[in-house]
Amino acid sequence: MQLVAKKKPSRKLMLTATMIAALTLFLAACSNKPITEHSTGLWDGGIILNFSRALIWLSNIWGGAPKYGLGIIAFTIIIRVIILPLMIYQSKSMRKTQELQPQLKALQAKYPGKDNESRQAMQREQQKLYAEAGVNPVAGCLPLLVQMPVLIALYQAIWRTQELKTGTFLGIQLGSNHSYFILPILAALFTFISSWLAMAGAPEQNGMTKSMTYVMPIIIFITAVSVPSALSLYWVVSNAFQAVQTWFIQNPFKIRAEREEKKAAERARRRKIEKAKRNAGKR
Repeated sequence: MQLVAKKKPSRKLMLTATMIAALTLFLAACSNKPITEHSTGLWDGGIILNFSRALIWLSNIWGGAPKYGLGIIAFTIIIRVIILPLMIYQSKSMRKTQELQPQLKALQAKYPGKDNESRQAMQREQQKLYAEAGVNPVAGCLPLLVQMPVLIALYQAIWRTQELKTGTFLGIQLGSNHSYFILPILAALFTFISSWLAMAGAPEQNGMTKSMTYVMPIIIFITAVSVPSALSLYWVVSNAFQAVQTWFIQNPFKIRAEREEKKAAERARRRKIEKAKRNAGKR
């Protein structure tokens, strides 16, 4: 996540943007063959069909006419609860990485990366620092990697199931991308809130971490505009869930308070040592 050269995009941002672009291209090329009870194969008959059944079942439990938007919301929350342990692991790893920022910044100053030898030395020192702190620098990308197959299967289930494709939520047809920008804006907004909360607790922020807070919502917005509204709704609920989760697990105000307490305790300890030295000198 940290950079070898400060002007290069972060690995997480590059991977996220690449995966979202790949997802958009993949979805554009997906099969349009309808999913029915007679669909066969591991993907169509196993995964997509069961996603379709789950979405329809969740939409029917609300009583009255099927509420497909509520079904997608319930489905999203279930997925988020399932991957919650992974998200907690990501949050803890991110916090450890944030606490390493001053040391990583010192390494950047020591190894500016102007030649191969400097870059290799920087990488070795970074890996050593991560290992000593028990940090996995790619942990931040794991939730996205896990959710990619879910997003693809969700798209396929809605796009290839006529009942879901023609379903609506608050007057928005779930199978189309004509949501009047409401869902894409909400998806981008909750992405920003979640990213801001995650970054606000960092002891130091460089230009790249700040830019990620603003670039990621833009990427989500552009992507959400071009995919079916059902996926935009998934992103809205998922990122809202992420924002709430971040508030409780990685609350930046609590983290800052804890950091200040540690600094105050360290200052008090040093003053105590200095006082003891002065008293010893007088004797």
